[in-house]
Amino acid sequence: MAQPAGNGGADGRARTFAGRAAAGIRSRRRLGLLRTTALVASMVGAAPARAADVLGGAARSLAALDPGTLVGLSLALGLLAFATTTAIVHVRFRRAARTREEGAFAEISRLEAQIEEGRALLMAEPQIVVVWRDPAGEPEIIGNTPAFTGVAAPGRILAFGSWLSAPSAREIDAAVDLLRARGAPLAASLVTQDGRYVEADGRPVGSAVVLRLRDITGVRRDHARLAEAHALLEHQTRALRSLVDAIPAPTWLAEPGGRLAYANAAYVHAVEARDLKDALGRDLALLDAAGRRQALVALAEAGAFRARLPVVVAGSRRLVDVRETAVADGTAGIALDATEEERLRAELAHALGAHRRTLDQLSTAVAIFGEDQRLIFHNAAYATLFDFAPAFLDERPSDVAVLDRLRAARRLPEQADFRAWRAELHEAYRSIEPREHWWHLPGGRTLRVVTAPNPEGGVTYLFDEVTERLALESRFNALTRIQSETLDALAEAVAVFGSDGRLGLSNSAFRHMWRLEAGQLAGRPHIDAVVDACRGLSADEAAWGRLRAAVTGIEARIPAAFRMERVDGLILDGSTQPLPDGGTLVTLRDVTDSVHVERALVDRNEALVAADHLKSTFVSHVSYELRSPLTTIIGFAQLLDDTGIGPLNDRQRAYVNHITESSAALLAIINDILDLATIDAGAMTLDLAEVDVRAAMEAAAEGVRDRLVEGSLTLAIEAPVGAGSFRADAKRVRQVLYNLLSNAVGFAPAGSTVRLSADRRGGEVIFQVRDQGPGIPPEIGARLFDRFESHTSGSRHRGVGLGLSIVRSLIALHGGSIQIGPAPGGGTLVTCRFPLDSGTAQVAAE
Repeated sequence: MAQPAGNGGADGRARTFAGRAAAGIRSRRRLGLLRTTALVASMVGAAPARAADVLGGAARSLAALDPGTLVGLSLALGLLAFATTTAIVHVRFRRAARTREEGAFAEISRLEAQIEEGRALLMAEPQIVVVWRDPAGEPEIIGNTPAFTGVAAPGRILAFGSWLSAPSAREIDAAVDLLRARGAPLAASLVTQDGRYVEADGRPVGSAVVLRLRDITGVRRDHARLAEAHALLEHQTRALRSLVDAIPAPTWLAEPGGRLAYANAAYVHAVEARDLKDALGRDLALLDAAGRRQALVALAEAGAFRARLPVVVAGSRRLVDVRETAVADGTAGIALDATEEERLRAELAHALGAHRRTLDQLSTAVAIFGEDQRLIFHNAAYATLFDFAPAFLDERPSDVAVLDRLRAARRLPEQADFRAWRAELHEAYRSIEPREHWWHLPGGRTLRVVTAPNPEGGVTYLFDEVTERLALESRFNALTRIQSETLDALAEAVAVFGSDGRLGLSNSAFRHMWRLEAGQLAGRPHIDAVVDACRGLSADEAAWGRLRAAVTGIEARIPAAFRMERVDGLILDGSTQPLPDGGTLVTLRDVTDSVHVERALVDRNEALVAADHLKSTFVSHVSYELRSPLTTIIGFAQLLDDTGIGPLNDRQRAYVNHITESSAALLAIINDILDLATIDAGAMTLDLAEVDVRAAMEAAAEGVRDRLVEGSLTLAIEAPVGAGSFRADAKRVRQVLYNLLSNAVGFAPAGSTVRLSADRRGGEVIFQVRDQGPGIPPEIGARLFDRFESHTSGSRHRGVGLGLSIVRSLIALHGGSIQIGPAPGGGTLVTCRFPLDSGTAQVAAE
């Protein structure tokens, strides 16, 4: 029968025990002999000393004996020497026997210790040893017999049928018979009647026969448990292997020398192997040589390796976190892809940098304290607000240190119990909601402080200096009250509608104008509701439609005006003005009286316009009808003055000359009237050409030569050499200058000088006419250019008052201007300005 596994140690101990027992029996036999020898040795132990004493005495007595006696003595001495020699030999043998006895006792003690050790080994396990010293005699039972209590009583151990199952009893009976009769070894596994397991092992030892019976029920149970554990371990190993293969990160096992021993599918893919066998056969490493050396050094020194290394995964360069650790028979490692993490880390660093730069640009002071209540970030506004030194902030001070420094600098609110106030402020570290605080600092400054807990721990402080804002709010509220009172004091009705079309503000005049109650305007009514409330006094749907479009319109928000007539006769002028906030300002003004006056004035003006038109028509017709006979008169007067017709006496010639001069003056007046009528009709155009400045001045002066001589006056023409020319109507320029010179000659006193000057500057040609007359009275200065306005001012000038009116109209046609005023030193100065290029003809303003 096969021997059960795990019994080799017990068999060796049994064989050792049997051998030691046989050696003990032999030692006991030697011990009896040694004791007998020791007894004999003790009996002769004192002989050498006595023999020495005898020999000493004999030697001293020899000198007194005769020769005969000496023979006897010699014999006696020989016997004595023999006895002495025998005694010496006996002493030496005794010493050797004592030494052997001491060794035997030591050996006996060692053997007894081994016997006790063997017995202890036998008693340590549930087993017994049956020894037949005589195969036909009674056996000796040695061992842990109490272990078989309940299985077989010590006296019934060999009655196998009483405690073993029938098959096991038959098997062991036959085997024991063969062992005792023939010395045939036996090995059997037996089953008791109560289901326990017993191992039997028997063999001859010398002349004795030894049988060992060992209860292996616990061992079998342990074997079963080990088998179950092994099966579970195999299952878990397969599951873990499947899990490792499913991990997307390369994972591997390596031998102590670094050679690849196992790898998952991700590793095989990463190193571009066909399969695991190919990767193992070629020992494909994921890390490069430098990384592998670095890993081996770290594993040898610390038993673990952690690093972020660049590797090539399936032909693509990636960044991985390598984690490798030493195990019982090599190393185990994994490579976690950190490429995306590194990219996100870089993006996060970039975002944090941008975030910091953005916060540095904010006017709001920001300070972030970590979970340990130490400063981890601040922006520039924070350092500026509290005037912190950069070195202090670089030390990452604690929140408490910052508050203590602010308190010392009197930049915190004054508190009766500062510790309690600080503890309340620091509640933000344990809060989950932001809190708002108002710090009223010494010196009148006010800070709005927001403490916002951070999700990862710590607090973010936001500081806004609101001193100016509070002052502005106070002023704004005051202005709002003033505005409200001002609006209520206005006679105009004012209403402000918001961007949602609802009434936001109105004054008392608006309510009174439309006879509305205060309750009707409460609750910010919509424009439609306001229109419905006011429609009873005015049914002008067109005006209401324009007002509604102006308030609710989104596009084309431009100011608008409208007029509305109410059923009670009131006439209202309204206007809408878009506001910057998307609202609309509506104003309504009672213009009933103004409209009535305006209508009366319009009617009168229309009558005046009609009368003026009738006047102009009459004048033009009359002037034309007068011009024809006047031309005839002038012609006949010139014919009479001709000597070819016949001689005239002096009186007749004087009459003819007077007729000619009067007719010419009348013709000039008629021409002026016709020119004014043409200008009024918008029919006059300019014949533009290059006009020489000097020539125009001399041509105008030539027309007043006779009047200069008659009045004893001097004309001074002042024109620069480079006066040049300008583009204008030469005829009309001469007419302007002639009229101005005629006017100056008429008002200049006798013997005085009239000056005509020209200048070119600023893109204009400037003509000036100056006389030394009485000047222009202030009361008539505003009427100088009115038609038919003539003032002599004590001079000899006479006229119908059309000259200056024509001058102004002609200059206006050229795009120029005229000014009349007192001259320095007395007299009158007239200044005319002509542009260098008059361009297209213009209609003169009346």
